[in-house]
Amino acid sequence: MSGTEQKEDQYTQLARYSVIVADTGDIDAIKKYHPTDATTNPSLLLDAASKSSYKHLIDDAVQYGKKHAKEGDEMRIVMDKLFVNAGTEILKHIPGVISTETDARLSFDVNALLEQAHRIIKFYKENGVEKERVLIKLASTWEGIVAAGKLESEGIHCNMTLIFGMSQAIACDQHNATLISPFVGRILDWYKEHEKRDYAPHEDPGVVSVKNIYDYYKSVGSKTIVMGASFRNKGEILELAGCDKLTIGPKFLEELKASYEKVERKLLPPSHVDPSKRIRLSEPAFRWLLNEDQMATEKLSDGIRKFAADAIKLEGILEKQFGVKNVKKTDPQMLEKVVEQKRPA
Repeated sequence: MSGTEQKEDQYTQLARYSVIVADTGDIDAIKKYHPTDATTNPSLLLDAASKSSYKHLIDDAVQYGKKHAKEGDEMRIVMDKLFVNAGTEILKHIPGVISTETDARLSFDVNALLEQAHRIIKFYKENGVEKERVLIKLASTWEGIVAAGKLESEGIHCNMTLIFGMSQAIACDQHNATLISPFVGRILDWYKEHEKRDYAPHEDPGVVSVKNIYDYYKSVGSKTIVMGASFRNKGEILELAGCDKLTIGPKFLEELKASYEKVERKLLPPSHVDPSKRIRLSEPAFRWLLNEDQMATEKLSDGIRKFAADAIKLEGILEKQFGVKNVKKTDPQMLEKVVEQKRPA
């Protein structure tokens, strides 16, 4: 290397092969790393809610809900408005799109997901943001995937989250989802727990899963974007260099910025594409294949529960600190109440 050459950090090299998405709701972190896109979920917003940069967004959402919500619907409106306010603020600092999550407690209700998605898009429109800059995030249950297909037919684009298996990926492609988010690190977590061993990055089960999905999508000419997510170490990220997109948390963005080792592209589209090999799944076939994949079944359920738990925690903050009325009347919440009452002491 000559004295005039400037080494590139791994972040810069990786960005040459994959679009980098910030996996954070922290506006300060987004300003620092300048990603193309960003994604949020209840867990990320829960972490960010205590920061002073979010107070005006929360205040606005609370006032909006108190003014516009119908009786018993205040918390739902405030939560959606808060997510949209956060997304609108983030969009000021990125050139691409923002992913905004639907309520995990609605993951098995197509109509409720559609209603919430339309409300989110409406709130963005009121904030001056067109739907082309928004991805609606839905859990990749059968109902979530069906809802995505209906939204995509309306020109509302979707990010299918909590992807753990090929059956989910196939169904998302079949329903023309814009993007899927396979959860690399959570797959690794499951295998480490069950197999009682560690994995090198190239054999990491989460990495292998994303590579298999990527290869299938590219081989059949799918237009659905693959975005690796939920990383446990930098090695997983570098093994997926070349994946369409990678959503990366601030810790690993910092590690990539600090390292100047060479990044090699690991994922490449095939030279031959054959759309006739595209697989289509009926609902029973999807449910059976998902059921047969123990890891995917367990991690999908666990992921939905965790997102729901963090949404409830965020609602608790809004209720206690900001006086938002929280009338729990949805079926899943009522069921939780019944189960709690019958649980032995």
